[in-house]
Amino acid sequence: MDLHTADAADQLLGEGDVAPVHEVNAAGQSPFLLTADHYGRVLPRALGDLGVAESELVRHIAWDIGIAGVAERLARMLDAHLIAQRYSRLAIDCNRPPGVASSIPVISEATAIPGNENLVAAAKERRRREIFDPYHGRIAAAIDARVQAGKPTVLVALHSFTPVYYGDPRPWHIGTLYHRDTVLPRLMLQHLRGESDLVVGDNQPYAVSDITDYTIPVHGEARGLINTGIEIRQDLITDESGQQQWAERLARILRAIEATLRKEGMA
Repeated sequence: MDLHTADAADQLLGEGDVAPVHEVNAAGQSPFLLTADHYGRVLPRALGDLGVAESELVRHIAWDIGIAGVAERLARMLDAHLIAQRYSRLAIDCNRPPGVASSIPVISEATAIPGNENLVAAAKERRRREIFDPYHGRIAAAIDARVQAGKPTVLVALHSFTPVYYGDPRPWHIGTLYHRDTVLPRLMLQHLRGESDLVVGDNQPYAVSDITDYTIPVHGEARGLINTGIEIRQDLITDESGQQQWAERLARILRAIEATLRKEGMA
């Protein structure tokens, strides 16, 4: 298949393609709104495999390994609404501002993505219109509905990270990511550091910024919501047991934080 010919078709998603947005517990009563920008690794049928080997498409370059299982469990434990993206970040990264180089990467870590090379503007716009926009439109609509209903909203963006990056081992089990909001990150750090078995990252292994992130700056900070990003190391959540354990731990911590926020009139 000629990837660029396929991508230049009028419609990117067609028969046999799944909807980009996946939701769990949309009627949840928790103040926490959970997002998972890199939940899935599906590619639109029209894009084939983007010229990338299957052994690469199961790696972190395509999705956040393990976060789907954690996010689903956590949403149910907290009675929280989860909004997740089914499509791979290699088609378009839903946590990058459209137009930046990492939005539709031609290389990810050391892996070339041939199907993303030399794309015309219309092809990029189709990916944004059919994958990126529905996802972020749904998050915005959910927040709007909560605001109109007078329902407190605390945004938690869920991600996972690789144990080793460019040969360097990463010691953290979990990290709290933030930029302008220090309310929820401060509480998260306090509770996570109270767990005797954890090495906790403070804006590690990543820090949130307007250039490298989209969900928190746009849906959290710009709308004045209490917010944080959470990164869990992937080797801890590759199987269902690890996903269950981390969901239980985060549910316990977030319930305690919710009690604190309610006491302070913030949730």
